[in-house]
This record gives sequence, structure tokens and C-alpha cells, in this order.
Amino acid sequence: MTTPAGSGAGFGSVSWWGLSPALDLQAESPPVDSDSQADTGHGTPQLDVLLLGSVDGRHLLRTLARAALWPRRRFHFYVLENNLEAVARHMLIFSLALEDPEKMGLQERSEAFLEVWGNALLRPPVAAFVRSQADHLAHLVPEPDRLAKQLPWLSLGALKFRERDALEAVFRFWAGREKGSEAFPMSRLWDSRLRHYLGSRYDARRGVSDWDLHMKLHDRGARVIHIREFRRWRDTGVAFELRDSSAYHVPNRTMASGRLLSHRGERVAARGYWGDIATGPFVAFGIEADDESLLRTSNGQPIKTAGEITQHNVTELFQAVAAWGRPRDAQGDQMEVTGEADGTWETGAPTPESFTVHFLPLSSSQTLHHKSCYKGHFQLLYVACGMVHLLTPELGTCVAPGGHLIVELARYLVDLRQEQLQEFTSRVGELAQAAGFTPQPGVRPSETFARFLKSGDSAPDCIDPGVESWPPTPKALAPPPGVLTTSPEVLATLPEAANPPCENPTQPLQGRTPSSEPLKLPL
Repeated sequence: MTTPAGSGAGFGSVSWWGLSPALDLQAESPPVDSDSQADTGHGTPQLDVLLLGSVDGRHLLRTLARAALWPRRRFHFYVLENNLEAVARHMLIFSLALEDPEKMGLQERSEAFLEVWGNALLRPPVAAFVRSQADHLAHLVPEPDRLAKQLPWLSLGALKFRERDALEAVFRFWAGREKGSEAFPMSRLWDSRLRHYLGSRYDARRGVSDWDLHMKLHDRGARVIHIREFRRWRDTGVAFELRDSSAYHVPNRTMASGRLLSHRGERVAARGYWGDIATGPFVAFGIEADDESLLRTSNGQPIKTAGEITQHNVTELFQAVAAWGRPRDAQGDQMEVTGEADGTWETGAPTPESFTVHFLPLSSSQTLHHKSCYKGHFQLLYVACGMVHLLTPELGTCVAPGGHLIVELARYLVDLRQEQLQEFTSRVGELAQAAGFTPQPGVRPSETFARFLKSGDSAPDCIDPGVESWPPTPKALAPPPGVLTTSPEVLATLPEAANPPCENPTQPLQGRTPSSEPLKLPL
């Protein structure tokens, strides 16, 4: 898809941040009857969500942050990504969000998150934190018992052994100090990507940035992104400048990934920066806010920038999520039990055991339906627009009748023209219908997310009685953007293997590797 700016490959082959605002997954899922859908081990209703390509955990964090607004439920998030570096970033982000407040204050955690998540270059103190945390996680990954004790919210049991070894290697690269910045020369790699993307218009890159921002992102609803922060990110990769600009000089190794390149007729594995250089990380937390005063305008111009709104939203999010990181006995009298007289329906401060993030094998999207324990298991399926090519009838059987499907659209992908966006949306509807879904009735049309309902006539063996009937659709959290991630080339293809039926959803999944071809958009 060639654009006037050059190659048109601005999004890259790996996604490090989402291009849509964070969703409260409880608001997007059907309600569950606390009597009929309960986790027998905890006596609370359970919500099972499958997320394909959620990338940065923003939906999970917002769901946890807003859990106090809903009757108490236990969450099981099943996350499937297309590269292990994204899995590692999930783990690092959650470790940071759930860090003990006595060890790391709220402001420090929020600023560290913004830098690690959205900046190509880090300040030395943040880089030291990444090294320390990565070293800690590298020692935990190969030791399941220690991992379960120290990170009770995390489950890696479904990953293949080879994937766990590769995940450990990712953390060890992040923790390594050898060769200094030369091991991952981020500034040079960023400039190289930018030159390839812009082509002959590289010398006019400021004008290209202005055009993409004003004529595309602003026209599509992201008016709070300021030209200065957008230009700075396009030129240097630094989206959030919370200190003096000279403080940012350490390469962010969490943005490194591998790709197979052709060199003299041979396929060679190369580590580099293969992520987004077109849209930026501003959309995920920076264009919407619960506090409407942040979105006010003066003389037609927003009074806050996307960076300021992002910092406010992330700080608010981390403050709400902090309770999830503390054990129940440390919360003291903050616990409140309300609801039924027997006390089985609880609200109040949660615990780390109240949710679990399960990471699934990279190649498992087309084999989940072979597992009886996954058929009709999920009340909500979320698909990022870069993973839409994995939305198949087989995957649809994993969603319970009456369950919901949320598909991210490509609204904020600047390389796509309006007619391409419309055609992509139409194609999403076709794939969803083929997978057994119909558009949700009574939902206001959105340019950011497409919402569907699982048809009841294609019921699999495992039916969740709590979602056989659905309520009026919840208020949309008006999330705007969409991320079009093309499937990255993997450093090593995992071998095919037969897969026996499982009784435990965390048992490793194996099977044929699905086609890595993304959904093709017309030129």
C-alpha cells in the first residue's frame, strides 16, 4: 500500500502499543449470573476472555482498574500474541503496575511505564529498572514453583518448552549490559526505518509529519495530539518527554525483535526495530479521558496534549490497579463485603489471586477448537485488527453462544485511505459472519471497534448457562483507534506436532502453525 510519503509500511511488522483506547472488558461482555456461572474454587462469578493481539495489556489494566464499579468477578484473561517479545512486555508492564507502592511510588511507576512502553530511548534510572526486572523475570520463567509463588496472577503453563526458553532469552537480552548501546543501536535503527518509510521525502519529513497529523489523525478524531510531540516522536522515537531531552539516551531494549531478512540470497535472522513509525503511542491512553475537563478546548485548540492526558490516565489507572498487587491480609480493613446475606457475592479491594493472565502458544489460534476445554469457553473474544486473518469459524467455536466479539478497526492507521478503511470494515463483517457472529443489535456504529454477538444456533458442546441470554449492550466506552499489525516473521518456526485432548486449559497447546499472512487490504 504505497502512500505519497514513501513505502507505506509505517506500522511495521511488530506492534508495541495499541492503536485504540483501552476498554473495560466487563462493559463489553455479557453479564454472568452469579448463581449459574461461578468459580467453584472462589465462589465468585467468572469471566473468561480471549484476546488476540492486545499487545500492551491496556484492556486488562483498565478492566482491573474499573472492577470496583461492578459486582465482584474472577477474571481469566487468555492472551495470544504473535511474538514472544510482546509476551515479555506484557509481563514487564504488569510487574510494574503491581509493584509494591512502598518500593516504587505511584508517580515513579507511571513515568517508568510511559518510557518503557512508548519511548525508543530511556533515562538511565528507568533503564536500570528494566535490567533489574528483566533479570528477575529471567530467573523466574524456568522455575514454575517460584513463578507461581511470586507472580500468582501469571500462568505460562500453556506455552511450549521451546517458547519458554526463548522467553527467558528475551529477558536475558534485556538484562544484559554487554556491548552497551551497540547491542541495540536504537537511534540508528529508528533513522534507518524512517528513511526507508519516507523514501525521497525524508528531507521533507517535518512537512510529512504535519500532513499525517493534521489531515489524517486530527480528521479521524485524535485532535489532542500536538504537533510538537508528534514531530519529536517521528524524529527520535521519544513520545513522552517527562524530563530534559538530554536525559533520554539509553536504547529501550524492550522494543527489539527479530526478523528474517534476505541477504545475498539467504534468509538471515536480524535483530532490529520493526515497530510503528507512523502513528505513535498517543492513541491508546491519550485521546480519551474519564475526566472531561482534560478534553476541553480554548479558541478551538485543546488545552491539554495527548502526552499530558496519557500521563494523567496512566497515573489514575495505576492508582486503581495498585490494590490488585497486595495480598488480602495486607489490605486490612479496606476490605468490604456486600451483597447477599451469606456474603458470597463480594465487592471491595481485590487480591492478586482474583485474576489470572494465561499466555497461549504463538501458533495456537487455529488449534484451540481441538481442545474440548476451550470449546464454548469464552464469553468475550477480542481481536486486534492486525490479527483479523485469524478470525475463523474454528476460532468462533471457542466462544459461548451469546458471547461477544470485539474487533479493532484500522481508523488511526495513517497509511490507509478512507476507501481502504471502509473495505477493511466490510471484510471484518464478512469474517465475523463466517465465524458464526452477527452484529450486536442496538449498538451505536463505531469507526474504531466492530461489535458482534455469537449466534445461538451454533452452540458447541460446552455451553456457559450464564451467557445464554444477553442484556442490552453496555454503553460503548467510545474507544477510537485501530491497530493494523501485520504478522511478523518469526525467527524460528516451531515444528508441527500432534496434540491430545486436554482436561486442563493451561496444558501446553501444540499443532500446525497457521498461515502468518495478514488480512490483505486493497491498494
